[in-house]
Amino acid sequence: MTGSLVLTAPPGPAAPAERVLPLRAGPGRWIATAVVLLLVSQAAHGLLTNPFYQWDRFAYWFVRPVILEGLLITLQVAAYSAVLGLAGGILLALGRLSVNPVLRSVSWTYIWLLRSVPLIVVLLFLYNLSALYPTLSIGVPFGPAFFTFDESRLATDIVVAVVGLSLSEAAYAAEVVRAGVLSVDQGQHEAAAALGLPKRYQFARIVFPQALRSIVPAYVNQLVGLVKATSLVFYVSLLDLFGTVQSLGSTYSGDIVPLLLVATCWYVVLTSVLSVVQFYVERYYARGALRTVPPTPLQRARTGLGDLRDRFRKETAR
Repeated sequence: MTGSLVLTAPPGPAAPAERVLPLRAGPGRWIATAVVLLLVSQAAHGLLTNPFYQWDRFAYWFVRPVILEGLLITLQVAAYSAVLGLAGGILLALGRLSVNPVLRSVSWTYIWLLRSVPLIVVLLFLYNLSALYPTLSIGVPFGPAFFTFDESRLATDIVVAVVGLSLSEAAYAAEVVRAGVLSVDQGQHEAAAALGLPKRYQFARIVFPQALRSIVPAYVNQLVGLVKATSLVFYVSLLDLFGTVQSLGSTYSGDIVPLLLVATCWYVVLTSVLSVVQFYVERYYARGALRTVPPTPLQRARTGLGDLRDRFRKETAR
């Protein structure tokens, strides 16, 4: 019986582990960072030290009851317009996607017209609508009227503002909803039809819930523009946040700049809140599309602090 002899060398000392060095930033990055920090510091210095801004008057006006009342009207108009605009947008999107040529043509014409006309023109036209139609009636065309309404009593300032913003918002929301429905895979439409469900159930139970993943984040972003668009309702005699600031500025002419800063800061607060909502909405609807959802700012801060703690421990352990 034969065998083979295998000779192995005795284990030697382990090779030293090589340290991976991070990529060092080039000089261009440091120069760009220094320039940006210099510009930001100069802008902050100008804002804080320029007496023209009158920060003491800004602090006086920022939470005055008259300002908060205008802010409340802004929130009311934006909330009503957002709900009505989304409802109208869904109906218009269904009309554009319909096989009925009349519904498709009317929906397309409405969207084309309202997206072409500036919002201020829509508001001013509705504000002066009583001159064209003193009374509104519902009945048979060219026949008797069943119900008659006094347009001057119905068209209050807040109604005109909400209706004008809703009509304009519905045109943009319709495209958001239509894009969300079209983003659903065609196989889902075919599978819904294969189940033999009625068209309305196919849309409500299968297609629309999947389209919400694209609709909701996009429409929340649309709300940011809607909040800023509420500043135009001042031209229909509604004293919202911007209207209140304009009215106070005409009375206190020396506080025009602080009052404009007050309006600016409140609009920044409102849009920032909507941006936070948009982030969490997008994060919620990204769960079915991404393997890992984006971390929240708090999670990023914790991760950053953990990395700094680990790096500090490694440096002190040497």
